[in-house]
Amino acid sequence: MGDKYLTLSELNVEGQLLGFIGDEPGKYKYLQLAVPSGSVQVKLPKELRRSLTSLVPGEQIRICGHSKLDPRTGKIKLKAYRVIPMGVCPIPDLPPQPKPRIMVCQKSGCMKRGGKGLLSELEKTLCDRGLLDKVKIEHTGCQKCCGSAPNCVLQLGKKKYKNIHPDAIASLLENHFT
Repeated sequence: MGDKYLTLSELNVEGQLLGFIGDEPGKYKYLQLAVPSGSVQVKLPKELRRSLTSLVPGEQIRICGHSKLDPRTGKIKLKAYRVIPMGVCPIPDLPPQPKPRIMVCQKSGCMKRGGKGLLSELEKTLCDRGLLDKVKIEHTGCQKCCGSAPNCVLQLGKKKYKNIHPDAIASLLENHFT
């Protein structure tokens, strides 16, 4: 950039590589970088030009360099002294979350104390709120809580909620899915 330019500051900018500007691969003089405020053109010194042929447009990179001002024209020029590929950091595939389960006791003690009504009210409430297809309703045997029949357990991941009203179950599910 010669002596006619005044050094303004160090440059440390990250962005997405848009492409190279120059005659042919290995002899590119500039690279174009997309940054939040638009795009910038950065001059590449000769010693960097050949080493950057592995970069591809769209790749995230960090540029370290200098910004210089041409006092005659008032233009700012950017010149890199290092280009660091940031690459893509893949997000590992997380195991799918199991569907929330509602386990409703179907043994005679619970059925006599309102188990059928609980099940139908639960299905109706979930259907009204559009949650019926997002949850698995299971009919279980005795849950060993006969004193508090009819028994119903909502399992959200590792959390279990016992003996709660169908409206409360629907509210918990809505919070879980939002």
